[in-house]
Amino acid sequence: MYNAFWDHLKEQLLSTPPDFTCALELLKEVKENRLRNEIEEALDLLKQEAEHGALDVPHLSNYILNLMTLLCAPVRDEAVQKLESMTDPVQLLKGNFHVLGLMKMDMVNYTTQSLRPYLQEHSVQYEQAKFQELLDKQPVLLDCTTKWLTKAATDLTTRSPSSLGFPSSSSLASSPPNWAANNSELPNPTMVLYQGYLNLLLWDPDNDKFPETLLMDRIRLQEMESQLHQLTILASVLLVARSFSGNVLFSSPEFVDKLKCITNALTEEFNSGPQETMVSVSEQVSREIHQGLKDMDLTVLSAENTASLIGQLQNIAKKENCVHNIIDQRIRLFLKCCLVHGMQESLRDFPGGLSLIKGELTELGWKFFNLMHHNQQVFNPYYAEILKNIIPPAQAQEKEVESV
Repeated sequence: MYNAFWDHLKEQLLSTPPDFTCALELLKEVKENRLRNEIEEALDLLKQEAEHGALDVPHLSNYILNLMTLLCAPVRDEAVQKLESMTDPVQLLKGNFHVLGLMKMDMVNYTTQSLRPYLQEHSVQYEQAKFQELLDKQPVLLDCTTKWLTKAATDLTTRSPSSLGFPSSSSLASSPPNWAANNSELPNPTMVLYQGYLNLLLWDPDNDKFPETLLMDRIRLQEMESQLHQLTILASVLLVARSFSGNVLFSSPEFVDKLKCITNALTEEFNSGPQETMVSVSEQVSREIHQGLKDMDLTVLSAENTASLIGQLQNIAKKENCVHNIIDQRIRLFLKCCLVHGMQESLRDFPGGLSLIKGELTELGWKFFNLMHHNQQVFNPYYAEILKNIIPPAQAQEKEVESV
């Protein structure tokens, strides 16, 4: 990273016109070093005053505040100004160190943001080089990856692309996601890779034949799979609840947030006892709906509708439940379109029935997209070679795996 920085600085200064971004950063560091020397000199003087019993605490506090005003980010100006009005020396010093802690975090965040482009640029090259070293020593290192992509190709060739939620390859660059896409085109290598990525969210935890190119990301993918499952339950509960209570009650963000908190809390251990979990969810949700309707002076549910609501909520735990299955398909379809079209295009055409979990699903979509995008950048050459042997030439039509 040290060499990369200086190489980057050289490229900037030799460019036409010259780019002085990194040079200005270096000048800023010189300024900080000068300030550090001044601070050390002041500390030596304050130490001598303290040793002779002549330490002026107000003077010390003012000195610290002046430095903080000079060094802090604009977002901390107000906090520093509040400190200037304090008279109690203990509270003042306590406040000083609190704001200094915030300033330290500001500097950490700034440094991280500044380094991120360099880290991303060189991490791809670094990971490729390290993986190639392993591959040279173990020629069979890509066996599980080959099987993973072969299964993905089989999934796409034995089922129509529309059933898998993929738009046609010809529409990728020109049209927004079509959630009801219907076409019969054969998959190209890019689609096979994307289907492979999505299959990872259905991976059997007992299956140890995980793709070698994704072993470092396995824990993250398992966490995403868990989040996807919980979002499916949450969206199903909200959809059923809204169908009984109406849009008026669900137009209240506070009420929706309350139902989300209740459902998420009760479904944390869903896998250990799905039916028992949904019994608790159905009872609590029905009570909240009854109280919510009552508070808004709306007609409460009849005994018959309440029983029907509870029954439908409990049925969400069953694998054959149509609401659960539809929500699950739409969430996976959204994630597929995130890979195919990118996040911005996918968010503009959000799938119906999922609006109540848009924030949570968008967060999951970004995590999945960023992780898979990075993986594709690193291992694209290996994927292209494997897919060249998996997909028959007549289907491939000399299409190469594309970078998102």
